[in-house]
Amino acid sequence: VYAGHFADDFEDAAGYGWTVPEPDFDWGKLIAAKDKELDRLNGVYLRILKENNVELLDGRGVIVDAHTVEVAGKRYTTDKILVAVGGWPSTPDVPGIEHVISSNEALDLKELPKRIIIVGAGYIAVEFAGIFHSLGVDVTMVLRADTILRGFDEDIRMCLAHEMEKRGITLKTESVVRGIEKQGDMYSMRLAGGEILETDLVMYATGRSPNTAGLGLEEVGVELNPKGAIVVDSYSQTAVENIYAVGDVTDRANLTPVAIAEGMAFVETAFKDNATALDHSNIPTAVFSSPPIGTVGLTEEEARAEYGDIDVYVSRFRPMKYTLSGRDEQTFMKLIVDQESDVVVGCHMMGLDAPEIAQGLG
Repeated sequence: VYAGHFADDFEDAAGYGWTVPEPDFDWGKLIAAKDKELDRLNGVYLRILKENNVELLDGRGVIVDAHTVEVAGKRYTTDKILVAVGGWPSTPDVPGIEHVISSNEALDLKELPKRIIIVGAGYIAVEFAGIFHSLGVDVTMVLRADTILRGFDEDIRMCLAHEMEKRGITLKTESVVRGIEKQGDMYSMRLAGGEILETDLVMYATGRSPNTAGLGLEEVGVELNPKGAIVVDSYSQTAVENIYAVGDVTDRANLTPVAIAEGMAFVETAFKDNATALDHSNIPTAVFSSPPIGTVGLTEEEARAEYGDIDVYVSRFRPMKYTLSGRDEQTFMKLIVDQESDVVVGCHMMGLDAPEIAQGLG
């Protein structure tokens, strides 16, 4: 995301009197730097585990019974089990789906494609559309819905879609993929209705599924919902008294800081005799789109349903940074207030630094 932002910054510099030579982007250098940082972080986490006397068992774990886990053919007994295996990108059963990449592979590509089709409308699809477009790729988004980011405030959805299209990202709304074919070095995608799209790469960002298959969960009595997520109570406890689960595998609020907070609450509950439930309401959320979004609280639709009478305050303006550079990009801000109590129940922003601002509002 940061790498993509430099494209805007170089362009905007001219309005502030800077002469910038024609910039040239090297995808390989970015990926090498990213890999180096990931290796460093991985080493840090391994060191933290070691310094805290955590024994790491390397291998696939399967739950044999409520108190036994088998790892790489060896069995270990335990008082409590915590499942935190996260999620994995899911793709639909479409002819040619074997040709597509997911967000897992997107940052390990050997080279940038000239054109990419991104199927999906959620935050991962929107973020990668912005990243690839900023780095010079011709981006088309294919989505079933009438616009992007289902579940977000309607005004934010419309504003971001408008800004993305202004930047040159093509949004194919209300479109269903019927099949993908490889044709030499490129791919052709057939949509319902017969339209054919050609591209160099297809990325699917149509959701993620909990990583629960083959872990032995149901066999020991852990309940899974129809999506395969582990069903837990407000204390992250499963249907089996001594087995807990946190993070994306529970499909509550699938965000890293939420998983960390759930883990801390689990420690309090399971080991410190201090039953702690996590409040999943009013979680500040960022979408690192172009431009980015920061949001916390209820959408206008949710607020009307919950409070009835609400006041809505809206502001649209061009950020000061863009007044000299001449960039045609709007900032959008929206406050939703319960009319009776005058309490702010929702904040939504699209524009420069929106994720950081939402953090403070949260």
